[in-house]
Amino acid sequence: MSIYLDNAATTPIDPEVFEAMKPFLLENFGNPSSTHAHGRKVKTALESARKKIAELLNCTPGEIIFTSGGTEADNAILVSAIQTYGIEHIISSPIEHHAVEQTLSSISKQGKVKLHMVGLDERGHVDLQHLEILVKENPKALVSLMHANNEIGNLLDMDRVATLCDNYGAYFHSDTVQTVGHYRHDLSNLKVHGITAAAHKFHGPKGAGFMFIRKEKKISPFVLGGSQERNMRGGTENVYGIIGLAKALEIAYRDMEEHMQHIKKLKARMIEGLIEQIPNVSFHGDSIHPDNSLYTVLNVSLPESEENGMLLFNLDLKGISASGGSACSSGATTGSHVLGALYPTSKRGAVRFSFSKYNTPEEIDFAVSTLAELYKVEA
Repeated sequence: MSIYLDNAATTPIDPEVFEAMKPFLLENFGNPSSTHAHGRKVKTALESARKKIAELLNCTPGEIIFTSGGTEADNAILVSAIQTYGIEHIISSPIEHHAVEQTLSSISKQGKVKLHMVGLDERGHVDLQHLEILVKENPKALVSLMHANNEIGNLLDMDRVATLCDNYGAYFHSDTVQTVGHYRHDLSNLKVHGITAAAHKFHGPKGAGFMFIRKEKKISPFVLGGSQERNMRGGTENVYGIIGLAKALEIAYRDMEEHMQHIKKLKARMIEGLIEQIPNVSFHGDSIHPDNSLYTVLNVSLPESEENGMLLFNLDLKGISASGGSACSSGATTGSHVLGALYPTSKRGAVRFSFSKYNTPEEIDFAVSTLAELYKVEA
């Protein structure tokens, strides 16, 4: 049996998405920047995809800039916003994705801006009172806080943070890579200045993403070398990837309620099974609470054991793909920076299971029984 439970890392492509992409892989190959018929046809499809995404997110097409994915989009917004607006202070958290955490660390080491870390509670939620103090005391600030943590699934109250930043004139960026395609975003009413997305997190292709840049808060381009993307991102667009991105988001919005309920039931089934079969099991962050966490992620905390480091390997041998943390560091020998920040002295094991519309109750039951069996052997 082969069971894929690492959907926070990447998701399988939807067959409808692949069918939408095929003509732009085989037939419609023109460069969208070319003015001849081949180019114009592709340009029209590219702009139709942009318009569809903007309609779904309730923003204008000009506010959607296509990128190679979430990491580029995060880098672009952070670096360019700081340059464009003369940002002097950055406010973030120690559990951001590496695309944000490492970018901000690199910028702060240059000595041009000061980096401030907002406090977190014992479950990993942002202390909004401390955030307000930091924003109030540090004018000309950029706030970068992710909507949902990719490892423990904690959700940020984006409306409250956006309103707070608006009140004090701070630039607000949010890494929404884990939530675009899984929640509805109303960008006309949410006062965020920049968000990011990656198609492969919601059954689209890898290598395609976008950044939303509010038209009142435009930034200078990060990637130079051409006038593509309304002079906001140089380089020939990944057309078939963008077509797939738009189709994947359209499907996600069309079927969101149905898939959300399906996945929530799977997550609840796994929680119940793990509690029944593994003594002293617990859950990192707020991933056990459906209203406070990303419904696609469950981060399991296992009792201390000398063999916990082999759990992922042993699950893989049984045909179960899961993760111990962020997909972008899955091959690293160091532990999760998220769990390290929240539980610095803990020696408990950690496994992140993340679900999609394609998972089944039978797969969940097999994963639970396999993990329980492995744990009993190791214990």
